[in-house]
Amino acid sequence: MNSKSIGKKIAFYIGIVLVWQALDSANIWADSVFPSPYEVAEDLWYGAIDGTLWYGIGTSLWRLTVGLLIAIAGGVTLGIFMARIKTVNETIGSVILGLQSIPSVAWAPLAIVWFGLTDAGIIFVTVAGALFAVTINTYTGVKSINPDYIAAAQNMGAKGEQLITKVLIPAAFPYLITGFKQGWAFGWRGVIGAELLFSFLGLGFLLNVGRQLSDVSQVIAMMIVIMMIGIVIDGLIFKRLEDKVMSRWGLR
Repeated sequence: MNSKSIGKKIAFYIGIVLVWQALDSANIWADSVFPSPYEVAEDLWYGAIDGTLWYGIGTSLWRLTVGLLIAIAGGVTLGIFMARIKTVNETIGSVILGLQSIPSVAWAPLAIVWFGLTDAGIIFVTVAGALFAVTINTYTGVKSINPDYIAAAQNMGAKGEQLITKVLIPAAFPYLITGFKQGWAFGWRGVIGAELLFSFLGLGFLLNVGRQLSDVSQVIAMMIVIMMIGIVIDGLIFKRLEDKVMSRWGLR
């Protein structure tokens, strides 16, 4: 991303804050309904000073990382089996398509029953949210590989694990990146949703505390933090990785 593009984004966000402040100064709404930028910034400042904000961010990101890694490992494995074994696709594949339509937070009640109010429950919700997107994109990627390439690799002796790691995964990698990107987005929503319902730590918990205390500034502050983390992770990790992969494969 060049400096001109970064400058445009900074100017855009500054403009949002200025408009926000102008509307607040016009007393269009009460602060108890929607706080001023100053009140939100003050809430973020106090959270940063006493450490609760950083601890919440660290806890949520740790849960996301563990859940996403499990989802990626499981999704890639399932996707490859679905693409290579017709019976698996006709059975498990149909279930995967149905499960993908279930919102991440809908897994929370089951997580509470199975794991209780623990980190394992939140990680389970994260995995459930991310797994199916990774699986379906992996399946699509492997199925899109030219069969002649696979046949050529097999004729040269590639089989089993070697065929998967040296041929299938590299050839399907652009699709895998898309799956990882979707998986992380769904997983992030799952983490926050689960923390809202049954966690005592994390950004979702801090968001829920603001709701319980009717502290609108804290609610807005946590929503901004959640959004900014999403923007940063997507821009610094997935966007760069996607650009490199697309360039290498001659797709951009």
